[in-house]
Amino acid sequence: MQLDIAFEGSWTESSDTAQLAEFAYDATAHAAPELGNARLCVSLLFAGDEEVRALNREWRKRDKPTNVLSFPMLSRAELLEIDAEGPPVMLGDIALAHETCAREAADKGIPLENHAAHLIVHGLLHLAGYDHVHSDKEAEAMEALEITALAKMGIPDPYGDRH
Repeated sequence: MQLDIAFEGSWTESSDTAQLAEFAYDATAHAAPELGNARLCVSLLFAGDEEVRALNREWRKRDKPTNVLSFPMLSRAELLEIDAEGPPVMLGDIALAHETCAREAADKGIPLENHAAHLIVHGLLHLAGYDHVHSDKEAEAMEALEITALAKMGIPDPYGDRH
């Protein structure tokens, strides 16, 4: 899988952040093997709250920043039908809002890197067709995959207080 990373706004562009994103992708593909197809491409934007607010307003009609946005370009069925051979296939885009992520991490008393990794995993799972909105069963399945991916990264269960 190809991960195209861009930095805008408040995130500091660094190889550490890029490596974190790659590690989060690898861990997510371990938990959700359908993401392990080498043909897949994902665009990941580390942005400020204003950039994410504009995206949220334009695409979701919500005029506020949010921690992570995912824009899938394939349905789950299309993802599962992709052969291993062939040209690159764009799975979708993810955007993370720095100020919101930093505030949430501080509120939780966890490192920003851990929270950002969780949100990248969360966004990747949304691109793969997982959801947590429509039913408790779907939410539990998605959370279990997040917990598995984060454990592979050595990051504690972010839902530990609920399970």
